[in-house]
Amino acid sequence: MTIVQFQYILAVAQYKNFSVAAEKCFVTQPTLSMQVQRLEEELDVLIFDRSKKPIRVTEVGEKILKQAESIVNESERIKSIIAQHKGFIGGRFRLGIIPTVAPTLLPMFLNNFAKKYPKVELHVEEMTTRECVRELSEGSLDVAIVATPLGEKNLVERPLYDEPFVAYIPNDRYQLKEKQKIKVSDLSPKDMLMLQDGHCFRDSVLNICQELNNHDRHKQSIPVEIKSGSFETLIRLSNEGMGMTLLPYLHTLNLAESEQKNLHYFEEPSPAREISLLYHRNELKINIINALYDVIAGVVRGAITFDDLKIIDPILKRKTKK
Repeated sequence: MTIVQFQYILAVAQYKNFSVAAEKCFVTQPTLSMQVQRLEEELDVLIFDRSKKPIRVTEVGEKILKQAESIVNESERIKSIIAQHKGFIGGRFRLGIIPTVAPTLLPMFLNNFAKKYPKVELHVEEMTTRECVRELSEGSLDVAIVATPLGEKNLVERPLYDEPFVAYIPNDRYQLKEKQKIKVSDLSPKDMLMLQDGHCFRDSVLNICQELNNHDRHKQSIPVEIKSGSFETLIRLSNEGMGMTLLPYLHTLNLAESEQKNLHYFEEPSPAREISLLYHRNELKINIINALYDVIAGVVRGAITFDDLKIIDPILKRKTKK
């Protein structure tokens, strides 16, 4: 048995196809198939049921794959120990990021990071907060960018920035045109458009709506629910008169000029979310995490400092331990 063979069976299990798995492993299909077959012969069991399309993992194969994943992850940790000892910033690095942050934050830092650290083989995947926590705990993910606090005892939350919420209220439906700043109480929970279940940003909006309902029991407490993971959809529906919504500040930077006039900023303290790097306490790729933190902090610092709202970059006010 070899670690390479374990990597091959994990790839086949992931892609359900020998040809695709071979391509992802940068080997020929005959080479990969031969190594998988040799492993099965050595163990005297079938890991894959090749009679099914797509290929299926056998019952005993599931147990073997779970152990193989653990062995491969531990072998990567050994490489990370050496890299950390030498101060090397490179190697395979997997980053998870929640969907309500990815569209705005990734374009801001990804190219800069890739140019500055070309030896890092960065793999980025959008996933929910729950998926990030699970994969960080299992060791299959190196770091995640999520909204915090979460309070997971084995995970470190390293704050990057605080992102204010901005109300998107078109057509001046709620007589707010003359108000330079609005209050949370100016919102109408019965007309609030939200993301679908599974988005932590939705939970933040629900918390604000709950606060509104506690202050005014006469308002309808059931918000309009839109089964969409897209802020763009919520904006279009708002433009059509379906209601109001809340947006994270960075998302508002790319709105069309005609839509900018529909933005309403809150009085201080503005409702906001904390965005952090999340990683396991035993994470060994801390050199890459530090590099990632510095790059993101640098690009966001300029983006979220704006005079008209008098919001000072929270990174400058934090004393975050590295």
